[in-house]
Amino acid sequence: MAAMATALSSGHEMPAVGLGVWRMDSPAVRGLIHSALRAGYRHFDCAADYKNEAEVGDALAEAFQTGLVKREDLFITTKLWNSDHGHVLEACKDSLKKLRLDYLDLYLIHFPVATKHTGVGTTDSALGDDGVLDIDTTISLETTWHAMEDLVSMGLVRSIGISNYDIFLTRDCLAYAKIKPAVNQIETHPYFQRDSLVKFCQKHGICVTAHTPLGGSTANTEWFGTVSCLDDPVIKSLAEKYGKTPAQLVLRWGLQRNTVVIPKTSKVERLEENFAVYDFDISGEDMEKMKALDRSYRTNQPAKFWGIDLYA
Repeated sequence: MAAMATALSSGHEMPAVGLGVWRMDSPAVRGLIHSALRAGYRHFDCAADYKNEAEVGDALAEAFQTGLVKREDLFITTKLWNSDHGHVLEACKDSLKKLRLDYLDLYLIHFPVATKHTGVGTTDSALGDDGVLDIDTTISLETTWHAMEDLVSMGLVRSIGISNYDIFLTRDCLAYAKIKPAVNQIETHPYFQRDSLVKFCQKHGICVTAHTPLGGSTANTEWFGTVSCLDDPVIKSLAEKYGKTPAQLVLRWGLQRNTVVIPKTSKVERLEENFAVYDFDISGEDMEKMKALDRSYRTNQPAKFWGIDLYA
């Protein structure tokens, strides 16, 4: 059976299933966070760029106050936005203030690119006159990483990591890091398996967290016009075989790859469904069938907003 928590290189443990709060509407945050806590979630994945840290913070503060959960039982992640690479300490403190926390369990570099600074916590993506993302070429990822390491020594952050890094950038980070990244959060799902990157990270003690673990589903179809693996006939057939929903099957597949999964949902019933993935095992034969579904198909495409494909 897949583990319910993953040991990080930092010495801390991260629950293997978390709730992503991307595109969670502000008025709905409180109810969804509290419902998730009651369903058993203890891991929440936030980001400055999601623009709902304050609402998450209010929901958590109320949960602590009412005894629904204790702070030490939670694992809270948030992320440094591209425009704040030159202001890591200030950005981290801004997120902590909004989340109403004394420390973060995990702080990630959201994307491996520094962009024009627009004010701490504003998380803008400034475009140049040519309509292309205004990239700051004066701040190296190494400089940003060493500022992240300082947060650990200050006691503001327990673990630090990276997000959307490929093998080359991850290897570089390992070379210059005093504290190696505990996590690389990447898009991975049956249509975008990225086996080489996953294996590289795991070989070097970096936990892989799968954002977009269900292939984007409705959210990415709306924003990027992509298709979801949940509609794949092989996945539907296997889900039926195991008496599970396609989403449960895909999340279980992620856990059996030893990745952490952070599905997002705005529906209370789906919160419970997405968490009920520990009571079955996908056979080796069926894991192979799912491996054959890989299309190298990325669904999260920020180029739509940035005028440049940073993955090119």
